[in-house]
Amino acid sequence: MHAVGKRNREPGAEIEEVAKPVAGKDEVLVQTKMTSICGTDDHIWDWNHWAQKRVKALPIVFGHEFCGEVVEVGKGVKKVAVGDMVSAETHIVDGTCYQCRTGRMHICRSMKILGVDTDGVFAEYVKLPERNAIKLPRWMEPSLGSLLEPLGNATFTVFPNDCFHDIKGKNVVVAGCGPIGLMAIALLKTVGAKQVIATELASEKVRSALAKRIGADVVLDAAMGNGALVKEVKELTDNDGADVCLEMSGAASALRQVFEMLTPGGRVSILGLYNDPVTLDVNNAITFKSATVFGITGRKMFQTWDTMFKVLKNPAFRTKLSSIITHTLPIRDIEKGMELIRTKQAAKVSLKPEW
Repeated sequence: MHAVGKRNREPGAEIEEVAKPVAGKDEVLVQTKMTSICGTDDHIWDWNHWAQKRVKALPIVFGHEFCGEVVEVGKGVKKVAVGDMVSAETHIVDGTCYQCRTGRMHICRSMKILGVDTDGVFAEYVKLPERNAIKLPRWMEPSLGSLLEPLGNATFTVFPNDCFHDIKGKNVVVAGCGPIGLMAIALLKTVGAKQVIATELASEKVRSALAKRIGADVVLDAAMGNGALVKEVKELTDNDGADVCLEMSGAASALRQVFEMLTPGGRVSILGLYNDPVTLDVNNAITFKSATVFGITGRKMFQTWDTMFKVLKNPAFRTKLSSIITHTLPIRDIEKGMELIRTKQAAKVSLKPEW
């Protein structure tokens, strides 16, 4: 089969012919119908410092955001059938460690990630454990199905307790309007947030415009001086501060700012990843403010998926989600897709299985 393979510890990747996988016990084989590019894929393509440390073994087929049709099931598979359309839960877990046994599989101690530790979805076919194949409703378009994995990140960030009432009627700050930040904005507006205040660099024109289109009430320039940005948020919230802050940018300055923007007794969810350790005045940012802080990694297995599908029943939300896809290309043009992201011309790039 055709696949995008990473063979060398250097920038780039190649479309090549590799062996088609076979579904083993408790596994399914899925024919890819649509994929999309994640920031992780961009890192692996560029072979940046993170990728050099994180990707342990080459060669590997990368990519993890996708939608496809089950074409083969292995022995023991019971809940997924040939012909089902599925997306992928990308946490591949052992099911036996303390975390897995106590309902926290998403932080399994032996975690493997699809497309990072195992062959991924930038291929004609991908093999998945049955547990990781998430069946999709028949009405879902493949392009939308390919967005569900990152939507899970956004959903977990917005609803760490799987409760819509945590958001309804609240003032919320979304720091960082990358694809997952944009998804968070769409979620917040759909479930009734009182006001969504987004922060993004003014130079990120595509992201800023999409944030407004999807429903952000205000988009502030993240490059404003720290005091000015916090002051703007305070003024927009009658000097109370935000009830909820979602740090999704990975900028150290933004992490410190969201705690300053937060109302006492408020909640911060941290999805952003930082290049270096970050200093924070814990006494005033968290302890004396009685702040609740959630560290977000991936999504819960499988509560977050259930929460996500509840919101996806809303047609207006699905329209907002689809608008995040700014470019759709054949997968043979994946290098162009990477360039569109790198040059800030694209928000989300989807790839059709055209080799």
